[in-house]
Amino acid sequence: MLMKPDQHAIKTIVRMALFEDAPWGDLTSEALLPADLQTSAQLVAREEGVLCGEDLFTSAMSETGPVAVNFLKHDSDSFSAADVLAQLSGPAHSILKAERVALNFVQRLSGIATLTAKYVAETAGTKTRIVDTRKTTPGLRLFERYAVRCGGGLNHRFSLSDALLAKDNHLAALRSSRGEDLTTDLRAAFQGLSHTTHIEVEVDELDQIEPILAAGIDTIMLDNFSIEDLRAGVRQVAGRAHVEASGGISLERIREIASTGVDLISVGALTHSVRSIDLGLDFPKPSS
Repeated sequence: MLMKPDQHAIKTIVRMALFEDAPWGDLTSEALLPADLQTSAQLVAREEGVLCGEDLFTSAMSETGPVAVNFLKHDSDSFSAADVLAQLSGPAHSILKAERVALNFVQRLSGIATLTAKYVAETAGTKTRIVDTRKTTPGLRLFERYAVRCGGGLNHRFSLSDALLAKDNHLAALRSSRGEDLTTDLRAAFQGLSHTTHIEVEVDELDQIEPILAAGIDTIMLDNFSIEDLRAGVRQVAGRAHVEASGGISLERIREIASTGVDLISVGALTHSVRSIDLGLDFPKPSS
């Protein structure tokens, strides 16, 4: 079962978005429509995808008025073009005021879930898992990473506080400050950590693998390795740590990368280069 984002976090981000979009009200609806006008609408897919964001969509509607929202599809469900995803009814002012914010959330998150599902599908039959990165929209990481899970992917560390991940710049700074061999430097740096802290180190050359493994780590990241070097790296690690492939990852390369035997492939594109899914809010047409 998917762990959904906290309701308090949902309300906080939705209220900020609604204030941004209508800081002094919705001038158009207030000028054109009677205040007591009631209406209905449908959230309709213009293309196929994987749904994510139903709670944000519902919250946006409920924040503007007594809008009833009934989702026919739910987070992580697949849908086809022309599918009705949700039905709405309530004050026209409220629905129109929330429309763009609600759609922005569900379109972007569904885009992430849909793209993630495509990456995950390319790993079928392998042990490799698709994970996200911290390359998220500031303020929306909780929701974008939930969308990755809706698409069948997994989450990397959520923040800098969750795990130790030493990348090339960390290693360069470490060597300049300590000046010992890499294994000794890393062991000294790890001494003050809790036994529960997950330790990962990035390498960009095969000859870095042994001294880093000798320091006692949990995961080694092979960054921007060729397919041949990924295979060699997996053989060299030989199960002594989890192996993560990173850098230059595209959907077209996933199957080949997974075939090297890596445990994880981290994909920044899941959140930083995603295209929102085309969804629309359709109102009933007047009868002639």
